[in-house]
Amino acid sequence: MRLIAQGCAAVVAAALVVLPSTAQAAPAAPSSDDALHVALARDLGWNPAQAAVRQAEEAASVPVETALRTRLGDRFGGAWYDGGLKVGVVDPADAAAVRAAGASPVRVSRTEKSLADAKATLDRTPAATDVHSWHVDPASNAVVVSARSESAARAFAARAGVDVKTVVSADAPRPLYDIRGGDQYVINGNTLCSVGFSVNNGGFVTAGHCGGTGSPTLGFNNVSQGTFAGSSFPENDYAWVRTNSNWTPTPYVNNYSGGSVAVAGSQEAGVGASVCRSGRTTGWRCGTVQAKNVTVNYSGRLVHGLTSTTACAEGGDSGGAWLAGNQAQGVTSGGSGNCSSGGTTLFQPLNEILGVYGLQLTTTGGGGSTSRIIGWQDKCIDVPNSNGVEGQRLQLWDCNNTAAQNWTFPGDGTIRAFGLCMDVAWGSRDNGAAIQLARCSGNPAQQFVLSGAGDLVNPQANKCVDVTSWGGTGTPLQQWECLGGANQKWRRG
Repeated sequence: MRLIAQGCAAVVAAALVVLPSTAQAAPAAPSSDDALHVALARDLGWNPAQAAVRQAEEAASVPVETALRTRLGDRFGGAWYDGGLKVGVVDPADAAAVRAAGASPVRVSRTEKSLADAKATLDRTPAATDVHSWHVDPASNAVVVSARSESAARAFAARAGVDVKTVVSADAPRPLYDIRGGDQYVINGNTLCSVGFSVNNGGFVTAGHCGGTGSPTLGFNNVSQGTFAGSSFPENDYAWVRTNSNWTPTPYVNNYSGGSVAVAGSQEAGVGASVCRSGRTTGWRCGTVQAKNVTVNYSGRLVHGLTSTTACAEGGDSGGAWLAGNQAQGVTSGGSGNCSSGGTTLFQPLNEILGVYGLQLTTTGGGGSTSRIIGWQDKCIDVPNSNGVEGQRLQLWDCNNTAAQNWTFPGDGTIRAFGLCMDVAWGSRDNGAAIQLARCSGNPAQQFVLSGAGDLVNPQANKCVDVTSWGGTGTPLQQWECLGGANQKWRRG
């Protein structure tokens, strides 16, 4: 068995290591209008009725603006929307035509063409790095220059011989790049590996043998990307790269056919299930799961807990993403053979990585929606006194807006608060076992399904989260045989 990371000139031996649940009713998908209204309310403070009126008016203003630009020609002074379509006029005689078309005339001193000519002059003028951007603003009838200081903006304008309006901003624009599973990245400037999965904590998971903690990375475009925030190899083969602010986590994996595969969660597939992997060297390859909890000897370095598959991989594929349908499975560790003659490849299971580093997988479901869990007597599942520590037993409490009742559903079957997972104490399958918080470990005792019937079930025990003895505020929660009682019914809200 060998590792399969790849050096820039040759394969590096230490880079690719070779070698019944409760059904949940699918919620109705929100409409695109619903999603739009939520975003408009969040970012602009509009309610749905305001949004509908405003967007209808904005759409209707487009042909009016086009017609007036054609009619006024070189006299057109620009147009903008501000509670209605406003059109700049340099000749007062044009105001009547603007009103007749349904817009409001605004007296300006410069035409749109003269402003565009001034901006074009700036485009041809060398700009210092402390000058951020420039554009025509029709509402102020000016060319606007954004720079780190007013003096920098003025000096730039003076070199061009253009009169401008200045805006001072400490933040310079920067290019933004997406993190996508299966894409190439570079470690220490000389080793090639593949991205595993994006995480909401800012970065991605990958193989530990690709780089040690503190190792710098470059992205697929050789732009500075991030640093290994944690790494474990041998014994394990996992790592977390924390990326800089230029890189945005996305819930997608490169399918190497010109598109991407969406990641919806991380439910673990069984032995015999089909799986596919993505990597920078051999692209998208598929096989089946042969065995789990495999211990592998990489030339004297033992790695435990890997999953073996019939898919192939080669140097540089290390760290890349494995999927079963839309469910994330793990990151490429190593294998034997190749993609010409066939081979066996192993991956490090993903949920263990997420648990060890306290990470949340980025998914198409928003990567971790948060809500209260409401049940008996319209009370909530609560962390007593907001004391988010391992072993804290959960209780029923009057619903409030504190963090003690904010539960995150990251898509991997866990339910989380304070960076810890809801857990059945000691992994028990018995009635009466305490429901508590514990360090996220990928243990089946931390898997819960909120069914369409309102049962919050631990599939390992096939038992429900239950309000002990039908108690009220302050009652501890336990695991109990699912009986359909109101003290076992829950909803998100």
